[in-house]
Amino acid sequence: MRIAVVGAGFAGVSAAKVLRQSGFDVTVFERAPDVGGVWSRTRRYPGLHTQNDKGTYHLSDLPMPAHYPQWPSGEQVQQYLESYVEKFGLASTLRLGTEVASAELVNDETGWLVASRPAGAQDPLTVERYDHLVVANGIFSDPLVPSFEGHASFAAAGGRVLATGEFHDIETARGKNVLVVGYGKSSCDVAVPVSEVATQTHVVARELLWKMPRKLGGALNYKYLLLTRMGEALFRYLHLKGFERFLHGPGNGLRQRMVDSVGSVATRQFKLRELGLVPAGSFQDIARSTVSLATEGFFERATDGRITVHRDQVITELLVDGGRPAARLADGTVLAADLVICGTGFRQHVPFFDDALHARLQDEAGNFMLYRQILPVGVPRLTFAGYNSSFFSPLSAEMAAVWTAAYLRGGITLPTEGRMRDEVRARLAWMTARTNGRHARGTNIIPFSMHNIDEVLDELRLNVGPLTRARQWLLPVAPGSYRRVTAQMIRRTADPVSAINDDDPMKLDKVRR
Repeated sequence: MRIAVVGAGFAGVSAAKVLRQSGFDVTVFERAPDVGGVWSRTRRYPGLHTQNDKGTYHLSDLPMPAHYPQWPSGEQVQQYLESYVEKFGLASTLRLGTEVASAELVNDETGWLVASRPAGAQDPLTVERYDHLVVANGIFSDPLVPSFEGHASFAAAGGRVLATGEFHDIETARGKNVLVVGYGKSSCDVAVPVSEVATQTHVVARELLWKMPRKLGGALNYKYLLLTRMGEALFRYLHLKGFERFLHGPGNGLRQRMVDSVGSVATRQFKLRELGLVPAGSFQDIARSTVSLATEGFFERATDGRITVHRDQVITELLVDGGRPAARLADGTVLAADLVICGTGFRQHVPFFDDALHARLQDEAGNFMLYRQILPVGVPRLTFAGYNSSFFSPLSAEMAAVWTAAYLRGGITLPTEGRMRDEVRARLAWMTARTNGRHARGTNIIPFSMHNIDEVLDELRLNVGPLTRARQWLLPVAPGSYRRVTAQMIRRTADPVSAINDDDPMKLDKVRR
């Protein structure tokens, strides 16, 4: 079976490794000149680091290098993925600098026609047939930049508007008046290095978000609070089991006090009241859609005046003020703005699919209808990778790849299409109610990372044992605990013809019948 994977971030690379190890002929298309996805050098901004520490942010069978700092830089994460490609002999599967222009499902028997060409070129398209398609294009790959009124005159006066992923050189901000739009990870990450070189740095935040300190009270690493099963259980899941029933039943008062106490410490630690930056709502809202880790130095720079935060504000227009580019906020404030950097979200879509196929993949609200965040209901020969953004995104994507491989090897008995569709609709309705619709069109599962991994692996009967799960209640989840899952899946499913040579560094696990 020939499989095309589109995208070479964590999701695409881990899918290639698992599928190839499972005996399939895999080709990976990536428009960037390197692997990495959001960590590619074409998309990294100054100040980019992981939110997880290195011990919880890696694929199961290759830990981050020991010499990496606790929170690796964007460049180091990209280098880690390069080493993963080298370790598992995946370079031959990669077509870097190649853009997929279209992918057409001909029919159930023929499969897909994938049309590609060198990225950014107008060369004739190369069309190839594949039996199966894995979409790993990334849910944070297409930035949403507002269309500001007055942009033309603003630009004519020398003003620039960039997405955070387009801001690569800190010298672009030196000596400039900079406005950073947004209050999520990328906005706050960018604001800190910008404040070191800019004349003025203003952050325009439509809505303040709660931020988790890397170390609570300056001492306790946040991974012991949120990157455990206990931390996940503090937030109500769709289906409650075991101890979760106590936490959200008789123990609900205790649970609320535990969460609120973290918020109280964060408020004092960051001096949020003094800065006027206490978000609306309770600290429990931190897990409403995404959990944002505070960027090191952000609140310190807000305290000393190098960063000015305009809360509950938006830019209503760009203009020219006294011959210089500027921006007007909703409260009427006019700020000098040579450079506007937008961390204003992303568009979740598949640009190489036509509208008719999108209509089959999404519900009326535009949410992706994916069983287990992987399988589109009613569309054959297609799966998704990385459409389950979580606290442990690399591991979540890898376990989804194991599910896909098992599915293609005939190792899963699926419910009927009707039951799968009902389950997906019920989950999306719950996600929408819980997050006020802020779930990246059904692709953001935070904070329920381990629930998703459990559901994926339980369906394969391949979950880790009870002792490992018990440890995960109190200790941060270690991706290495899942390093044998792929081999176990291969042993339990039918044996396809291997696509891997005997001298390959990643040999196909022998099937034991």
